[in-house]
Amino acid sequence: MPTFKLDGKEIPFETGDTIIAAAARVGIEIPHYCWHPGLSIAANCRMCLIEVMPSATQRSPLLDILEWDATLQDYRTVRKPKLQPACQMAATEGAEIQSNASENVAVARKAVQEFLLLNHPVDCPICDQSGECKLQDYWLEYGRFKKRMGDEPVHKPKAVVFGPTIVYDAERCVMCTRCIRFMDEVAHDPVLEMRERGNHNEICVADGHALTGHYTFMTEHVCPVGALTTKDFRFKARVWFLRTAKSICQGCATGCNSYLDYDPRYNRAYRHRPRDNEQVNKYWMCDEGMLSYRRIHEDRVSEPRLQGKTVSASAALQAIKQAFAGVSPNSVAVVFSAQHSLEDNWALRELAKTLLGTTSFYVSGLPDGYEDKILIHRDKNPNREGVAALARDAKSFADLVTDIRAGRATHVIALGGEAPLDHHDGEPAFEKLQAMVTIAAHDGPLTRAATVVLPATTWAEASGTYVNAKGIRQVADKALEPIGGAAPAWTQIAHVARSLGLNPQWGELKQIRTRLSSEVPAQTATSSTQTES
Repeated sequence: MPTFKLDGKEIPFETGDTIIAAAARVGIEIPHYCWHPGLSIAANCRMCLIEVMPSATQRSPLLDILEWDATLQDYRTVRKPKLQPACQMAATEGAEIQSNASENVAVARKAVQEFLLLNHPVDCPICDQSGECKLQDYWLEYGRFKKRMGDEPVHKPKAVVFGPTIVYDAERCVMCTRCIRFMDEVAHDPVLEMRERGNHNEICVADGHALTGHYTFMTEHVCPVGALTTKDFRFKARVWFLRTAKSICQGCATGCNSYLDYDPRYNRAYRHRPRDNEQVNKYWMCDEGMLSYRRIHEDRVSEPRLQGKTVSASAALQAIKQAFAGVSPNSVAVVFSAQHSLEDNWALRELAKTLLGTTSFYVSGLPDGYEDKILIHRDKNPNREGVAALARDAKSFADLVTDIRAGRATHVIALGGEAPLDHHDGEPAFEKLQAMVTIAAHDGPLTRAATVVLPATTWAEASGTYVNAKGIRQVADKALEPIGGAAPAWTQIAHVARSLGLNPQWGELKQIRTRLSSEVPAQTATSSTQTES
């Protein structure tokens, strides 16, 4: 693989790479505002300027520059290398590039920072971007200067509502145009544009339009400063109080890689952000996916229930033991959940097939919904492919309703509260059941119909594996602590097995994953190291 030198370090690159892209791939950041690996090159912020060192095969152009001479107390002309934008310059074999090692580059970056902050309101204490703002980071690294301009700064519109989700502060904007390019190139909805010139530049929504659709949150995510904020996160939390877990979006079968930001002091999630993965979601997420963190805290099942009333865990398990005593395995239906992890569904399959001896398998989950050709999949469940790999002969939820009505299924053990049928269509059939056990994190048709409900953790409260629509196996790490009496569903299933006098052969997550690694082969996608804020 060809290489070039960056500050003396050999950097490998691929054909077509720019200097900044090749450096980012090996974890080296060249300062930038406008560059983004998933967008076209704008080269308008000039923060990524680098110095190309002269060599036998490459010369460095020189420019006449006026420079203040303190001795002469006047400007004099000096010749200095012409700096190049790293985001636009193609990597070439054997080139020698200086970034942090160049004094000329340091002076240029400081000048860029000064120009960008010339009219900036410096309202960091009340800015949502504070703590993860490139203006702050680069000022500390390349600036640390006092403001020299004594004139009144140019004032621009503040708190401009772009649409139902996004608010814009023009005074903070550095005109990187990332938001414009994203809406044009990725969302294919070019409603943002730039107006005026120079110090009066600002981003605006095209006349007669609003910033709407399924990808508006990404305009805030790609903004390197605090110019764009989401109404959802605006003034809700400070990033230095938040912790982050690597997660998987639960909104649909695409399985976008994500970061879940949460406050451990309150055991509460505040934000969902994309995590780069070229194979799955590249650098993006949809609005619905970025808002899916809310469901962690909504309609929760937090304690065991018996006939709709809260009871102790021992009372719930005793009721299960009595309800299933002497029942023929042929009368027991087992309902897997496309919403739950591979580990949870595996434990349920072991209980059903190995311990109970039943093979009456069914699959439940959320019904299909909106889809597009960008990211959003019509299947609104994160693990349908995983369930299909575990139970290939599992029938649909509609088949379950039919079998219950026909009397072929008299007892049900279900994972998850979600079902693709509404109250009037499906739930009345469950009244024919003699007993139903539901292990779920959220209330839904299957918890309302259950005799006994056991509380399970959500995807954010326990580590779990999910197989997306492409067959890629991905792990979501634990972020939050379980609420109430909730426990991982695979743990609750083990409790059910013991209550029925059976001996489950799993007690730890690693035991299940060891079995899964051989039973459910799937390709694995690895997130890229480059993460854009």
